[in-house]
This record gives sequence, C-alpha cells and structure tokens, in this order.
Amino acid sequence: MNILDTTHDQFVDAFRRRYGKGSHISTPVYRHVMKTGKTAFHELAAFAGLSGLAGQLETDLVLSTGRLVKRVSDGNVVKWVTRLTDDLDIESVVIPMFRRHTLCVSSQVGCRMGCRFCRTGKMGLLRSLTAAEIVGQVFAARHQLGFDIRNVVFMGMGEPLDNLDHVIQAIRVLTDQRGLDVARRYITVSTVGLTAGIDRLARIDGAPVNLAVSLNAPTDDIRTRLMPVNRSIPMAVLQASLLGYPLARKSALFMEYVLIQGINDRQEHARALARYLAPMTVKLNLIPFNPAPGCEWQPPSADAYERFHAWLMAENVFVRRRAEKGGRIMAACGQLGGKNKGKSSTNP
Repeated sequence: MNILDTTHDQFVDAFRRRYGKGSHISTPVYRHVMKTGKTAFHELAAFAGLSGLAGQLETDLVLSTGRLVKRVSDGNVVKWVTRLTDDLDIESVVIPMFRRHTLCVSSQVGCRMGCRFCRTGKMGLLRSLTAAEIVGQVFAARHQLGFDIRNVVFMGMGEPLDNLDHVIQAIRVLTDQRGLDVARRYITVSTVGLTAGIDRLARIDGAPVNLAVSLNAPTDDIRTRLMPVNRSIPMAVLQASLLGYPLARKSALFMEYVLIQGINDRQEHARALARYLAPMTVKLNLIPFNPAPGCEWQPPSADAYERFHAWLMAENVFVRRRAEKGGRIMAACGQLGGKNKGKSSTNP
C-alpha cells in the first residue's frame, strides 16, 4: 500500500478491504505516518494486542519518496535531487519566506512545453510523476530534511496541468487535515497557460488553489517566440479562461513575467502588458531572467529592471519584485533540470 497517494478516506477504505479493520485502526496509522514520517506502529495504543498486524503494516506500507542523492545550498535556499525508482532524477527547492518555508515541487521529469528560456524545457518530457512522487517531495522535506513546509508551489520541473490527474490527487492528499494538512490557500499551481487544465482546475472540489501563469510577454508575437504553447493558445484565449477562474476572497491571479534583455523590456512592452492585465485581478511577479549554460539571452541590468518596474507602477499594475534566489546552485526560476541517468517516455 502506497500511503502517499491516498487521502485519509481512501486509505481507510483500502485498509478495511485489505485487513478487515475499521477507522479505529486505520486513522491512527494514517495520522502517525503523515505527521511523524514514521512507520513503527507497535507503540500506538490502537495496536494493543495486534502486534502481528503492526508488523505486517510495517512491511506492507510504501513511502515512495525516492532516494536523496544530492543536496546543495545557496544561503537559505536548499535544492535537492531525488532519484526515483526507475533511476530518473527530479529536483525540489526549499525557499525561506518570512516565517515559513515554501517548497517548490516538480510534477514531471522534464517538460514538453519547450519554453526557450527554461532549462527544464530543453530536456523534453521523460515522464510524468505519480501523485505519490509529488506528495513524496513534501513528505521528504518535512520528515527527512526537517523543514516546516507551509507553502507548496507547483513551479518545479514540468508543466503541472500536463499531468493534471496526478496533480489534483496530490493536492487532495496534501490538503487532507488528518495528514499533511497544507491549507489550500498556501498551494499555488503554475502553468504556461493550458486552458483546458485551467478550466478543470477551477472545478476542483473544495476551495480553489492559487493559480500562477507564466506569461512573460505583452503580445502574441513575442510570447510565441518565447513559448511555443502560444501558437495553439494565444493570449486572448488564455485571458478568457483566466477571467473564469474562481478566486478566494481577497485573492488574485499570479502572473510571472521573466524580464529578458532586449526581448520584452521596453516601455511599450510595459504599456501593452498593463492593457492585457487590466480586466483581471492580478498580482504580477517581475522576475529577472536567470540564464543557464549555453543560453543565448541575458538578464536585464539592475537599472533596466528598475525602469521596467517603474513603468508598470505608472500604469497601475500591482507588481512585486522577485529577488533572485538560488541562482548559484541552478535553483532559480527556469534553471531546474539536468542530465538523467535513465530514459523513459512512459506516463504513469
């Protein structure tokens, strides 16, 4: 039984069918594993007189967090590499944010969206992750690495909405209050703008999660140059989908704008971007481009970044500076991904 891909209720049902025991046994098991990371059950009061079942469970339960093979730090930013059971690698990043830690999780090994500024996109898609492999990154961050993870952002390797079944199940597991108990308001799913996935995510059971869109351009011609997805889903179509996305009270859509020298950094770009965003409730994250080895583009100068920020402010755009974090360990936006030892094209 892989406990990391099940909600509490799903686990209780599977436990009853497999062992013939009710929630008076399975609920303590679920809470114990998810909240402590441990699989020693003999100490639990629920297993008094059931040492045989406790031993069986310790053998049967699977915690598919993979194997941590590398950990690097840049200040307080920590990136680690997990080797999965098929010998493929994924990367996850812990970022300190005020009084809590944010975990950036991967949803795929590689990505097929092909964004030209993104290192992960250059890998192509090797395979999508299972819900257990996604949840396993949070589980490992809390129980193996010891971080108090409160925020989870699907901004690591892969396009989350290209693996939506497993991402939605992972969200259900992460937000189960009897388990890892991550509040939905602290979960953000990032996308290049797959509108079918956005529309489906809008209908997910329970309160909506936060949605972030990797926009990066003020016009279709520039966005198509940067992001091939714009050929099939132009900006007007994307905007129509975003206008229908349900927002929690006092919340907003997050837009990511990677500022690249000489590509999308002129004053007319700021004005066109403001016009595009105007119909929506938006918080724009302005991110200086983080180059990877062999990339043809350059980040903006500090002065150019400040000018673009000022132009957006003058257009009444709610814009937030995004300081570069983790660039020295290839953990910043667009820098995740590298060589994988195995090869696979199978989706779970």
